[in-house]
Amino acid sequence: MIKRLALIGTMLALSVGPVANAQGGLPTERAVLTDAPQVPPPITRKTSARVLVDLDVIEVVNEIADGVKYTLWTYGGHVPGKFIRVREGDTVTFTLRNLTSNLVPHNIDLHSVTGPGGGAKVTLISPGQQATFDWKALKSGIYVYHCATAPVPMHLSNGMFGLILVEPAKGLPKVDREFYIMQSEFYTQKSELQPEAAPGYTGSGTPGVSKGALYEFSFDKMLAENPDYVPWNGRIGSLTGANALKTKVGESVRFYVGNAGLNLVSSFHIIGDHLEKVYSEGSLDSPPLLNVQNHVIPAGAAAVVDTIFEVPGDYPLVDHSLGRTFNKGTLGIINVDGPPRPDIFKLVSTGPLQDGNGKAEAPKIKVAAKVALAECAACHDIGPAKRKIVGPPLYGLLGKKPLSPGLPYAKWDRAALNEWLRDPVQIKANTMMTYRVRDDAARNQILDALESLAEGK
Repeated sequence: MIKRLALIGTMLALSVGPVANAQGGLPTERAVLTDAPQVPPPITRKTSARVLVDLDVIEVVNEIADGVKYTLWTYGGHVPGKFIRVREGDTVTFTLRNLTSNLVPHNIDLHSVTGPGGGAKVTLISPGQQATFDWKALKSGIYVYHCATAPVPMHLSNGMFGLILVEPAKGLPKVDREFYIMQSEFYTQKSELQPEAAPGYTGSGTPGVSKGALYEFSFDKMLAENPDYVPWNGRIGSLTGANALKTKVGESVRFYVGNAGLNLVSSFHIIGDHLEKVYSEGSLDSPPLLNVQNHVIPAGAAAVVDTIFEVPGDYPLVDHSLGRTFNKGTLGIINVDGPPRPDIFKLVSTGPLQDGNGKAEAPKIKVAAKVALAECAACHDIGPAKRKIVGPPLYGLLGKKPLSPGLPYAKWDRAALNEWLRDPVQIKANTMMTYRVRDDAARNQILDALESLAEGK
């Protein structure tokens, strides 16, 4: 199928003539491009310039989840593609290069471009070709860009998307930190190829790639709008564990949030905080929405979210369509460091239920295991029922071999689980389990409950 797509795309690409590259009299600078979650520095100049943007299309095999290899089509080698930052009024000289090692024609449609196809028509190129075109940044905003080569859903779902910021001529309000995050959808089926035979495979030394089957795009799942994975930044766990974002209490934080789609609408939410300023639909010329609980971002759109975290802790970044968050991977964490703020948030008390006279009520039934594992049940089965959720079932876990690759345990026993629960991120940096049980008594209560499950109580 890929060979047929390549042949059709090559015929179309060869029909596109050369693009004129008028230089004009503007000062010239080369754009700084960054991989998510990093963002290029703000533009400080007060006048327009000619900005040179060079972007390589790279087809590469990498993991989208532990043990799940996928042939990604990328802008710059990573998903999402490079973050591009220009200024309103700039003339952009944009060069797209399709590497000779690739197999398929590609192009680019930038929603920031004023002109036919957003640049897609003049950048349709086969492997070993490049195309350059000029466009003027007339409208400020945060915009999605993506591949528009047929079949478009396949190219987009395979990783060909990113964000471009056109800063307003007057600039943006200054903040302490900026982050780039983008939601997308993977519709997968097992490939007939072995990973070693896939284009872009570079052997056991490929960063982040472990043993596992190779997967490819599924048209049937795409048409049913039923993705297997809905991650942030192209991989399950890309914003959790050691990859969690970091800031400090009182710092102003700006998120550039994109939704590549290609089918689902995102409801961006920070659990435990408010979206203090939201530039909806990526419009930087309209007044922001204030103090929003979550924000809807359609497929193929983006938003800018500013906030300040007042209380230290770990704050989940989620799509509030929570089945995607806890079952398909739209979960990120931002670690907020700083002194406690009891004037804003504090625990007053916890303990047994009390009657009207202030005396503790005796429990009517003994459900120690269910109580101890109540929080665990958000991501794990604690009974014999099998649900498709994030973590492995806890029912009968003791004595079993860990399912996740890369853990230093031959089997789950009490000692291994005690060490794991204390700080999972220290054991496995890219784990999705960021829930830590530092209190010895609470950890022992959970371990007692797991032992009771193992005994079938």
